[in-house]
This record gives sequence, C-alpha cells and structure tokens, in this order.
Amino acid sequence: MAYVQTRDRVEDYFDRSATKVWERLTSDAPVSGIRATVRAGRDRMRDVLLSQFPADVTGARVLDAGCGTGAAAVALAERGAQVTAVDISPALIDIAKRRAPDAVADRITWMAGDLSDAKGPFDFAVAMDSLIYYSADDVARVLETLPVTQTFAFTLAPRTPLLMAMFRIGKLFPRADRSPTMVPQRARDIRAALGSGTLNEVERVNSGFYISTAFTYQGDAK
Repeated sequence: MAYVQTRDRVEDYFDRSATKVWERLTSDAPVSGIRATVRAGRDRMRDVLLSQFPADVTGARVLDAGCGTGAAAVALAERGAQVTAVDISPALIDIAKRRAPDAVADRITWMAGDLSDAKGPFDFAVAMDSLIYYSADDVARVLETLPVTQTFAFTLAPRTPLLMAMFRIGKLFPRADRSPTMVPQRARDIRAALGSGTLNEVERVNSGFYISTAFTYQGDAK
C-alpha cells in the first residue's frame, strides 16, 4: 500500500507542478546555478549507468524504468537495443516522444504507467532516480520481481548527513503540495531486504544539489 501511495504522489507531482521545470532541466536551455549542478550530476550519472551495459546491445530487450524525458532510452536504442521506456508521468512520456530522434523511433516503445505494466522478460534494465522515493523493502521487491535476466542498473539516494536532515525535515513538516521526499538508503539495508541476488555499489555522484549512488543488481538465476 505504501508503494502505491508513493507512486501516486510522484505521478501527481510531476504531472501537476514539475513538468515544465523537468523539461527545461533536461534540455540545453540555460538554467540557474543550482539547477546547473543538478543537470551536470544527472548527465554524469546517466553515463555511469549506461557504462554498466555492453557498448553494442543490438537485439537486446532493455527496460528504462522511470524514463523521464527519454535520454537513457534514446542512448540505449542508438546502441541497437529494443527499449521499453515506461514512466508514471504521461506528461514526461509526451516530452520524451517529441524529443526522440526519428532514427530510433522504431526501437523504443513508450508507456505511461507503473513498472509492473512493462512486459518482459528483459535482458537489461536501468532506473535512474526513479526508485529514490521508496523504502528498502519496496526497492528490493522491484529488483527481485522485474523480469531482468542480466544487469539491472539503478540509483538510490545515499544516507548522508545532509540528505538525512532533509528527509527528517520533510517528515516533520509534511505539506500536501511539497514534492515527494527522497528516502536515503544504505547498501546494507537493501541487501538485508533482498532475499537473493547480488547488489554492487558502482559510484556516487556528488554535484552540488545532486547526490546519488549507482548500483547494479543481478539475481541468482540471471
């Protein structure tokens, strides 16, 4: 139930109040100094996640879980993958469709919906900053139930003093109109929540107001 409530809140936030901000942040348009650090951090993190997959994924089925405006999905399609790009925000999916180059249009299936709506199996999956709002148990459930046969590369917010302070303030002063709160995580807590599989910490990206850690997960039977 907590997962559904969080998912619905994230969808409402991006469709109701954050679409224009996100569209600008993920474009080449000038942004403020703070948002520039976030843009740089996200660009770096996307490169880190994509580096966990082969340079040539021709014919592979790849899931972009929480695709946002589609940058990772396009990059994977350009490597030859057949990509299913899903996001809970229909507004972000519309932006992604408009931005996708014609050259890869036939290799990307865009879907507005929950991760469970994406039908696998998939060879690889990527989830950039789309699992950062969920509990360790919910993250573990997603990792173990999505039908990914090889590598699942994703990000989580690290449990740093700054992010923990922001998390506690958000819990102390909840507001109906505030953005969804990131849940800082420790790798050991995710491992404890997992029933099986291998979780590896890849790299932490710290760029001003953007702080996120890249992980890979591989199930025992994958």
